[in-house]
Amino acid sequence: LTWFINLFKNSIAESNKSQKLERRLLYLMDHFTYNLYTNVCRSLFEKDKLLFSFLLCSNLLKAKKELNQDEFLFLLTGGVGLENKLTNPASSWLSDKSWDEICRMCDFPAFKSFRQQFEKQLDDWRFVYDNKEPHAASFPPPWNRKLTDFQKMIVVRCLRPDKIIPMVTTFVEQKLGRQFVEPPPFDLAKSYADSHSCAPLIFVLSPGADPMAGLLKFAEDKGFVGEKFNAISLGQGQGPIAAKLIEKAVDDGTWVVLQNCHLAVSWMPEIGRG
Repeated sequence: LTWFINLFKNSIAESNKSQKLERRLLYLMDHFTYNLYTNVCRSLFEKDKLLFSFLLCSNLLKAKKELNQDEFLFLLTGGVGLENKLTNPASSWLSDKSWDEICRMCDFPAFKSFRQQFEKQLDDWRFVYDNKEPHAASFPPPWNRKLTDFQKMIVVRCLRPDKIIPMVTTFVEQKLGRQFVEPPPFDLAKSYADSHSCAPLIFVLSPGADPMAGLLKFAEDKGFVGEKFNAISLGQGQGPIAAKLIEKAVDDGTWVVLQNCHLAVSWMPEIGRG
């Protein structure tokens, strides 16, 4: 919560100003939304960043009453239902799983009569299904005009779930902007600016990644070289040594880098208690 509040305060200070309240609130909301996105993205693996963008976008739309919660859950799960007694009318190209989901989708008011019209427009829907980019194809009438962008995503989820990721990307870009689907590269200087003595930088690394060279260069640029910079690789018996380095750094205003923290899981809580 403290981190979130500080992030909001940062947006109050850095966002564009305006004498008009409505415009000021818009500036503040846009700045805070992107500030939140970039800060959270620092802590996510690349494969998870689009998912966070989509959740952020969806929650904003739900807050504006522009997105139905039940439809949102259906997109995530495909719904849960008993055995479907309705025969698949296009078993030669449409899987039974997709047909079951289409039938469950029709329980929502926005998709009333979808199943009946789907059965009458099998050739048109087959064209959408076979399209290399079904997420960009026009739906048979009246559905292309009748459905919202999110509801179209539900249809694609049922027909071609393999294309939901590019459609989610397009959806987020349309609603929030391209910057929310193009995560900024990691910026050590920006991360450092957002940290303080009680909120250190924590690097969660994938196998083979090593930020040490970049960190040493950054420390040098900041004037933390020689005795002002200490690094220790944690492991058996290294905890007390690291603790002394941290105590000295607190007094002297220097930096300490703890490496391989996963090898000292039992000791790490001592830092918080200190």
